[in-house]
Amino acid sequence: MPLHMMLKKKHLSAGRVPLILFLCQLISALDVPLDSKLLDDLVQPPTITQQSPKDYIIDPRENIVIQCEAKGKPPPSFSWTRNGTHFDIDKDPLVTMKPGSGTLVINIMSEGKAETYEGVYQCTARNERGAAISNNIVVRPSRSPLWTKERLEPIVLRNGQSLVLPCRPPIGLPPAIIFWMDNSFQRLPQSERVSQGLNGDLYFSNVLPEDTREDYICYARFNHTQTIQQKQPISLKVISVDELNDTIAANLSDTELYGAKSSKERPPTFLTPEGNESHKEELRGNVLSLECIAEGLPTPIIYWIKEDGTLPVNRTFYRNFRKTLQIIRVSEADSGNYQCIAKNTLGAVHHTISVTVKAAPYWIVAPQNLVLSPGENGTLICRANGNPKPRISWLTNGVPIEIALDDPSRKIDGDTIIFSNVQESSSAVYQCNASNKYGYLLANAFVNVLAEPPRILTSANTLYQVISNRPALLDCAFFGSPMPTIEWFKGTKGGALHEDIYVLHDNGTLEIPVAQKDSTGTYTCVAWNKLGMAKNEVHLEIKDPTRIIKQPEYAVVQRGSKVSFECKVKHDHTLIPTIMWLKDNGELPNDERFSTDKDHLVVSDVKDDDGGTYTCTANTTLDSASASAVLRVVAPPPTPAPIYDVPNPPFDLELTNQLDKSVQLTWTPGDDNNSPITKFIIEYEDAMHEAGLWRHQAEVSGTQTTAQLKLSPYVNYSFRVMAENSIGRSMPSEASEQYLTKAAEPDQNPTAVEGLGTEPDNLVITWKPLNGFQSNGPGLQYKVSWRQKDGDDEWTSVVVANVSKYIVSGTPTFVPYLIKVQALNDVGFAPEPAAVMGHSGEDLPMVAPGNVRVNVVNSTLAEVHWDPVPPKSVRGHLQGYRIYYWKAQSSSKRNRRHIEKKILTFQGSKTHGMLPGLQPYSHYALNVRVVNGKGEGPASTDRGFHTPEGVPSAPSSLKIVNPTLDSLTLEWDPPSHPNGILTEYILKYQPINSTHELGPLVDLKIPANKTRWTLKNLNFSTRYKFYLYAQTSVGSGSQITEEAITTVDEGKKAMASRQVDIATQGWFIGLMCAVALLILILLIVCFIRRNKGGKYPVKEKEDAHADPEIQPMKEDDGTFGEYSDAEDHKPLKKGSRTPSDRTVKKEDSDDSLVDYGEGVNGQFNEDGSFIGQYSESRPGNEQRWKLCGQEMEARTMGISSTNRNWRRTLDLNQEKNALCLMTSATPPVLQTTQVIVMNLEGSFKD
Repeated sequence: MPLHMMLKKKHLSAGRVPLILFLCQLISALDVPLDSKLLDDLVQPPTITQQSPKDYIIDPRENIVIQCEAKGKPPPSFSWTRNGTHFDIDKDPLVTMKPGSGTLVINIMSEGKAETYEGVYQCTARNERGAAISNNIVVRPSRSPLWTKERLEPIVLRNGQSLVLPCRPPIGLPPAIIFWMDNSFQRLPQSERVSQGLNGDLYFSNVLPEDTREDYICYARFNHTQTIQQKQPISLKVISVDELNDTIAANLSDTELYGAKSSKERPPTFLTPEGNESHKEELRGNVLSLECIAEGLPTPIIYWIKEDGTLPVNRTFYRNFRKTLQIIRVSEADSGNYQCIAKNTLGAVHHTISVTVKAAPYWIVAPQNLVLSPGENGTLICRANGNPKPRISWLTNGVPIEIALDDPSRKIDGDTIIFSNVQESSSAVYQCNASNKYGYLLANAFVNVLAEPPRILTSANTLYQVISNRPALLDCAFFGSPMPTIEWFKGTKGGALHEDIYVLHDNGTLEIPVAQKDSTGTYTCVAWNKLGMAKNEVHLEIKDPTRIIKQPEYAVVQRGSKVSFECKVKHDHTLIPTIMWLKDNGELPNDERFSTDKDHLVVSDVKDDDGGTYTCTANTTLDSASASAVLRVVAPPPTPAPIYDVPNPPFDLELTNQLDKSVQLTWTPGDDNNSPITKFIIEYEDAMHEAGLWRHQAEVSGTQTTAQLKLSPYVNYSFRVMAENSIGRSMPSEASEQYLTKAAEPDQNPTAVEGLGTEPDNLVITWKPLNGFQSNGPGLQYKVSWRQKDGDDEWTSVVVANVSKYIVSGTPTFVPYLIKVQALNDVGFAPEPAAVMGHSGEDLPMVAPGNVRVNVVNSTLAEVHWDPVPPKSVRGHLQGYRIYYWKAQSSSKRNRRHIEKKILTFQGSKTHGMLPGLQPYSHYALNVRVVNGKGEGPASTDRGFHTPEGVPSAPSSLKIVNPTLDSLTLEWDPPSHPNGILTEYILKYQPINSTHELGPLVDLKIPANKTRWTLKNLNFSTRYKFYLYAQTSVGSGSQITEEAITTVDEGKKAMASRQVDIATQGWFIGLMCAVALLILILLIVCFIRRNKGGKYPVKEKEDAHADPEIQPMKEDDGTFGEYSDAEDHKPLKKGSRTPSDRTVKKEDSDDSLVDYGEGVNGQFNEDGSFIGQYSESRPGNEQRWKLCGQEMEARTMGISSTNRNWRRTLDLNQEKNALCLMTSATPPVLQTTQVIVMNLEGSFKD
């Protein structure tokens, strides 16, 4: 029975759950584990563990064995009923019951008949806690009757007719298996035309002449008795039409000639089943077999469908050439109409089989054993189903519950028994019987009332090792009644582990879903109920995963060369990995060309077969890692060099000069394959002790063909030889004949002899035994001898065999002994062995260390001295001294929790040691004990000491409350470890400005009894950083820090918001960057357009003057070019006007550039300078440039001062003139930018 035997209900207590909720729960069994320590003192009602089947068919030629096995505490007694009445086995000499068992053995081999013991048997197992009963076991002997004798007439049929050969086997028990064979015991061939039905008959859809034979024999095999019965042979003759007419013509006149013809082709009809409909009933869980066999010519084919659904997938099978439909594990859902269809070329016929699936009873909820403690509640539920619905009845201790003794703690409610406030007398075994017309179910379930404190069954101090980032499962198998509550703790401090990080399983197992390095430690499982508590410690170690940091790489090498694969592994330093190389997921070839070291696999003299996938696998005891690489072997360049190979194996091995300890081996070398043989290697096999294992025997030079071999006694030798040259080693030769050497006395004794006691009064002598090869003869034994080292006793000896340990009992405690172990066999003794020294068992030390002194070094460290104990009082190997120390009482706190002792062990014979990690200002006590291999001795008298004050820990908490304009209030909790008497608190604080710079530091001293302090006269809207220390007479402890801000005055806040420096605002900086970027882009555009090259005529705006020298400009794309559009000669807009004196008035140039009166060929050359008429010193040119510059200045001023919408009157030609004139002007950068903007916006406008 598994140790995780109980399923604990979380967050529920059985005694407190409301009854209606309790009845809705499924109460699971609390099994008593088969643990020898538990069974010694736990009682348990009987439980049937093994019984014979309900329908028990026996072989009448053998003794009848009716099984009944049960467990319980105390062991149960057994009784039987037969056919409902008591079966007194003592009155029948042929009936016996196995000791310690209820199994009956009826001896019918010597006398008696099996039929005499037919009947219905039932076993009862009973002890003081109740009685369990078995099923009703119906015992019947198997029967294999003979066929009744009958006279079978020969059958004569025409070709094509149908036929059924009946079998009708005798009714046996169990039913026979039917098959058809001939006189030669060869099975008759079957096909779609000829097949055997479920009833055993042989069906012919149509007969053929080749069906003619005289030995159609039906056989019935009865497996239980291993007998076969056979029917009388049946003769069948199939005649053709010609044969039939010839026979009739000899006996009839011409007018009476039989008009026999070959059977005509005909549509199918069913041979079985008959009619159009039939019915089939089957039980749930059985195999449903439906059969349709049809006759017809041509042979019909059978098809199956389910009329109201589809055939179940994965459970439907076709047998007997689709004539049989089988559905396995049939259920109620398989009920319905199934149709078989027989078809041939002339038609089809249908048959409908109505299937009804009934059901013997089957369990929905079987009753489970119930273990309760006095006063608890519980339920037994027995729920079954079937078709028809089964009837549920209850028994208690084998008696119908209606007539059983009344129990006030139980109440029956149909299929449920409710128990409340059970007592020890409520223990019993209950039987639930569910039955209908098709069968019954019987289940035993006991109610065992126990009061047991918790017990933990998992071994103490179990070590679990887990790879990091993997789940860790820590076991805690337990038992108790009432059901114990399980809690887990980590380390020596802290509360119970909860399910936010851990998973607590019902069987007590603690699961850490993702174990990390900090999960390492000691875990304690605590089981408790109202009767007590038990705990157990286990240990968890987290290891680093194994990784391959340098993987083997793909390689392509030439045949005959060398290749190396590298595989570097990183692993946990405490785990030792095993590196294994595989080829194509199998072992490496057993070939010396393959060599491995720590990180590499080297393949020398690569061959074609070496190609494949090589895998490096690193395995530890906890995990593994692997990496693969492919090796591809290519042919080397062709060379005329001769082909060299390893030698052929030697042959013709012969043994001569056969002596007791030597023999001469002779052989004939094989072909050296163009490379001289350098040596021969001889191996031997010991067929007696190590069959199939070949070991190295000797090596000789390549020129020898004979070797004198030294042999060992009592070995059945076979030899083989291998030849080796510079290429490699040959295959082994055939094995020589076997040679068995004579036996001799052993020539060596066992090694590793040790003597070490396991108990105070014993000495355990162990040794490494000799193997079969070292025994030198049959009857290997060991003579074990011992005596006290310091006494005058004689040697005591004993001879043992087939062991490697002997225990000497009744020895004094921890006494040195001299020990010898000598080998011997049927021939004689081995040489006298040397004596080794051992010790009898240790016992606990008797004396405690004395004169324990404590010297307090500082507030956390103390030095302990003690006097050693007398060596004889140690009574074992001195392992050291162990100090137990604990904080008995704090000088500042009197109310302490339970005492927690700490332990320090000092190895060897040291008589002093240091105790670190003490808590200041505390009272400690300690004692010292001596330790040997058995355990600890008694403790010394407790010695107390005080530790002085130390600095305190930081205050437990610090928070700032009630901030105002100029004050902040600080609240804190005292240090969790004051380590003395607090004298005062020191508070330091300083302001922090907007650039996170710290201001001047202010110190305050606050009385020790204060935990709240208000600081006033602080600056408004200012962040402060606070540092708080606690102080004892020794000094200041650790600080705790916090930051807070005083509140803001709303009026000043508004004023400050209006006085924000705009230069530091993000939106302003972004805007300025965008403007600068735009200016840069415009300058680049201007520069590109100016240096484009070609001619750039200036458009004359004064069309009214019709100056022929003025060249127009393109208007469609805003670029300069040769004038070609006649429409450009139209007059200027009205808004463009020029005075008659060719001067430009400032007030008239607000909306347009000046118009020029004379026609000027204003083109640009390749470098952007003016050419044409403007390059000449013509009158008016200077004036024109001056006017252009004035117009540009006026335009710039107008835009800057009035922000007038200049696009209303400035057409595209004017803008282009302005851009051309800009090249000769020297306006400011702002004016240039504005002119470019005008050009772009004018273009967008058009």
